[in-house]
Amino acid sequence: MKVYSVSQINNYIKRLFENDVFLQDIYIEAEISNFKAHSSGHFYMTLKDSGASVNAVMFRSYAEKLKFMPEDGMKVLINGYISLYEKTGQYQFYALNMEPAGKGALYIAYEQLKERLERSGVFDPKYKKDIPSYPKCIAVITSPTGAAVRDIINVSGRRNPNVKIVVITVLVQGDDAAPSIANAIESVNKWGQADTIIVGRGGGSIEDLWAFNEEMVARAIFDSKIPIISAVGHETDFTIADFIADMRAPTPSAAAEIAVPENEGMSLAVMNNYRRLNYLMDSILSSSKNTLQTLSTKHCFTGFADNIYDNELYVSQLQNRLLNKMQSKIELASQNLKHRIDNLENISPLKILQKGYSLTYDDSQKLIRSAKNINVGDKINVVFNDGNITATVEEVRNNNGYKENLWGIAK
Repeated sequence: MKVYSVSQINNYIKRLFENDVFLQDIYIEAEISNFKAHSSGHFYMTLKDSGASVNAVMFRSYAEKLKFMPEDGMKVLINGYISLYEKTGQYQFYALNMEPAGKGALYIAYEQLKERLERSGVFDPKYKKDIPSYPKCIAVITSPTGAAVRDIINVSGRRNPNVKIVVITVLVQGDDAAPSIANAIESVNKWGQADTIIVGRGGGSIEDLWAFNEEMVARAIFDSKIPIISAVGHETDFTIADFIADMRAPTPSAAAEIAVPENEGMSLAVMNNYRRLNYLMDSILSSSKNTLQTLSTKHCFTGFADNIYDNELYVSQLQNRLLNKMQSKIELASQNLKHRIDNLENISPLKILQKGYSLTYDDSQKLIRSAKNINVGDKINVVFNDGNITATVEEVRNNNGYKENLWGIAK
């Protein structure tokens, strides 16, 4: 008896699945439940009908190619193969491609993105920017070879040849179209010279117009600081770009008519505005003149000049009072100064000399203040009011009449 391991059994059964041609390429129509988009990028789900269910997985490399996001309850037509997951011994369906049953994948993706953007609020009219009435430059983002660019240039030139049209050529179809359009919108904003942007192309199927249903194009339109007119397809075609743009034009020609003002209409509008401005100015001047005349008779204005005169008189009186006080203070200060000068003159040595007194100095020009400070034989200098003399001391007496000499005191 040969004994097998669980791993061997599971591996054997897996090879049975893989060698069955029928199970390696099958289509299943089922309803999705327990759907989970894993952080790894893989999709995990259960496929079921009224009688049975099977686990399924779609790896990231295939999931990235889907135009829509699977949801619980969605009926799908799914292509893939069946194999065994050896680790658990459970077989499951490995999905390679998926289409919504009934509605197309692009239609489902369109509805999902539209609903998601609408919930985020980017369709709100409060975000819509006004289209400039008198633009100088319009940027046109479209294919260089389609009819749309010719229509826009022809209509713009006919309506107003003074408006500058700058064409930014992009891909409008295929996998690279969406990033091409989004990058062009960003570049025009960085350039900063355009007043309006027209984004569009001619008509086609939903596959042809799909670039204008991509989220990156929608976000670029919403983030644009320059107003954008969407002109995609024919009048019956609606794309995500139409909903998020500041204005939708049914055709590229209509976009040019919206963006470019007619030359004659501009001249007429300027003339009408000029006349209205003159009328308003005359009305304002006349009204202001009447108001001024009415106010000039009011008491508050007639008495205004009197109030000014009274205030000027009051200021003049204050000025005179200030000058008088300053003059009094100056005179008082002058008198005080003169009195101090007189006092200083009275005690001045020169003034004393004028009264008949004299000053006596020794030979070193030191003032002699007492008879005790001088001896017989000393030379002295006597200063009078009108001159001075030099003398030699022959005798020194004190106030008692005693003579003083080198040998003491004698009568």
